[in-house]
Amino acid sequence: MTAPAPVAPAAVAAPVPVAPAPVTAPAQPAAETPHAEPVTDPSPHQTPGTDAHSAPDTAPAPDATPAPAPAPDMARAPEPIPAPPQHAPQQPVPQPLHAPDPYATPPYGGPGPWAPAPPVQRPVPPPAMAPAPAPGHAPAPSHTPAHTPAPVPMPAAPAGPPPAGPAYDPWGVPGDFPDPSAGKPPRKPRRGLALAGALAFALVTGVIGGGVGAYVERHGGISAIELPQSEAKDIGRAPDSVAGIAATALPSVVTIHVSGGGSAGTGTGFVLDTRGHILTNNHVVDAAASSGEISVTFSNGESARAKLIGRDAGYDLAVIKVSGASGLKPLALGNSDNVRVGDPVVAIGAPFDLSNTVTSGIISAKERPITAGGEKGDGSDVSYVDALQTDAPINPGNSGGPLVDSAARVIGINSAIRAAGNSDPEGGQSGSIGLGFAIPINQGKRVAEELINTGKATHPVIGVSLDMRYTGDGARVGDKGKSNSPSVTPGGPADKAGFRPGDVITKVDGQRVHSGEELIVKIRAHRPGDTLKLTVTRDGKEQTKTLTLGSSTGA
Repeated sequence: MTAPAPVAPAAVAAPVPVAPAPVTAPAQPAAETPHAEPVTDPSPHQTPGTDAHSAPDTAPAPDATPAPAPAPDMARAPEPIPAPPQHAPQQPVPQPLHAPDPYATPPYGGPGPWAPAPPVQRPVPPPAMAPAPAPGHAPAPSHTPAHTPAPVPMPAAPAGPPPAGPAYDPWGVPGDFPDPSAGKPPRKPRRGLALAGALAFALVTGVIGGGVGAYVERHGGISAIELPQSEAKDIGRAPDSVAGIAATALPSVVTIHVSGGGSAGTGTGFVLDTRGHILTNNHVVDAAASSGEISVTFSNGESARAKLIGRDAGYDLAVIKVSGASGLKPLALGNSDNVRVGDPVVAIGAPFDLSNTVTSGIISAKERPITAGGEKGDGSDVSYVDALQTDAPINPGNSGGPLVDSAARVIGINSAIRAAGNSDPEGGQSGSIGLGFAIPINQGKRVAEELINTGKATHPVIGVSLDMRYTGDGARVGDKGKSNSPSVTPGGPADKAGFRPGDVITKVDGQRVHSGEELIVKIRAHRPGDTLKLTVTRDGKEQTKTLTLGSSTGA
């Protein structure tokens, strides 16, 4: 195929103003335009540096707004451009700054000296008025063709302000129409509005959720709270458990209130029989010994008046009796000789006037010689007890209450505590430090029977007067008794056994004694008529003497 004759750049027609209306020209046969045959490859003689994909260098007038058209069908010949109307104003043709050089590199988009002229591009109506592509014709490619067509002269814009929108971009891709919304005020991005709405929703949700959470945390929930709970059942307890022991013993324990002689006190007692006899401590009812009132409150809350039957200061025991009470339940008595150290025990009483109080512990020692009382100063109120020691908490008000074993049987009567000191700044009594003492029930039973039957208790005696100022080990027989009477009672048990003044008694039935108080405690732990073996030291030699205990009547 023969290439068309070269055309100088100046031969390109200048833009001619045309009417703004779209112009439609009939298609011309391809044979009438011999140079309409498309050239797919650039000429081998094209000057190096010429960009086949570059846009034309010639730009339309500033006031014209041409629209790029899709690439024409290279198989068709370019159609002639109709002549503009005579009344259209002529626009000045821009002149190049320098004379064209036929051998220089052509401007971008212009034909080279040896390259064929591109086909004339016709103006294309806006997208809204553009006709649909003819059947059989492929749409304009999205990429830049090998030869960028030269710009087509557009008619001058009508009088008045230039239309809004961007100017024609000579570097753009043919067929890329300008944005119809160009020149309009920019719209606020909808994404920003959606983001702001989402943030506001999150903020409101967080505030509401925080308020609900705070309310739930403070009040435990929005609705009324109903906590899970097991069903109410009458679950039994083992009889030898603390609960089982307390259930058995409490109905037989009473709280005692005493007033008289300008003083008052509170203690505990327990029922001995169905006739209304109650055993307690002597120091509990001492204020009502001559005149006063005694009232008893049972575990079920019922109260009754009581009277004093008998008391003994040496044993610190007393018996009172209620009248008019029914349904009394005596508490079973055990045997204190069967108790062993470590046995579990339960103490019941009214410490500090807190009735029906139950504490538990063990037997921590046996045959602990203690003395209590002595407030009168003459020794008439001193009690000597060969006590059971327990660590079950005992406090003021527990006095006279029962100390029971695992079978809820009484093995002792709570009587005294060992306090660390007077810790109350106002002079009150100190509490328990884990050292409580109880009168063995074997001794209490004997004394209670005597008090009920005769109103008085008997004491076992050996018939000697002791030197209570002796500081050596053992109990020393005094040189003189009261009122310069003989220290060994003539015809008494000690006189019959051969005791003399100055003898030191060191053992009772093989058990050591270290003082006169301990000897009295060991003697009173027995009944009158019991036989004892006493070890005596005389002139540095030990002797063992056997005697039978006598009897004396206590107060």
